[in-house]
Amino acid sequence: MTTTDRQDQRPHEYSFFAALLSYLVPGMGQIYQGRIGKGLLFFFSLYGMFFYGWWLGDKSNVYLPHGDSIVVLGKRIDEPWASIGHRPQFAGQFWMGVCVWPAIVQYRFPEKAGFLRGYQRAPSEEELNRLQKNGDKLWDLAWVYTVVAGVLNILVIYDAFAGPVFQLEPQKPEWAPV
Repeated sequence: MTTTDRQDQRPHEYSFFAALLSYLVPGMGQIYQGRIGKGLLFFFSLYGMFFYGWWLGDKSNVYLPHGDSIVVLGKRIDEPWASIGHRPQFAGQFWMGVCVWPAIVQYRFPEKAGFLRGYQRAPSEEELNRLQKNGDKLWDLAWVYTVVAGVLNILVIYDAFAGPVFQLEPQKPEWAPV
């Protein structure tokens, strides 16, 4: 490949819209870009991992609790950041997009979220104790699945943002017929 061939190639453009789509629904940005196989792979594998972890956790491990203020490095942190301090797993789960938004709605508007019927609402202390005591460590494994799915979606978002890797045309040997 000569220098002039490289100069003829346009620089790669980043796609904020595709990244947003992949945040909302994993793999949707890749599908929007025409990389349908890759998008479907991301969609099914990440949603499969997330919802399997959600199911293992008795459908009670994706939530954002109300918490008292916490002290970090000598500074007092109040709501809503204190809630993430009480449940840092949600910081990883958050990256799964719209499937965790009910937890944010339940946290922010608990009195108005009746239409969700408790879906992704923070469990009571008694319920959490029961899940931990009787869960045979499945509760811990369950939130690991949901957090790993969310963190992996960060890579999917970046893939949608940066786009496909630029492939060079294979070079024909000089002796090959035209």
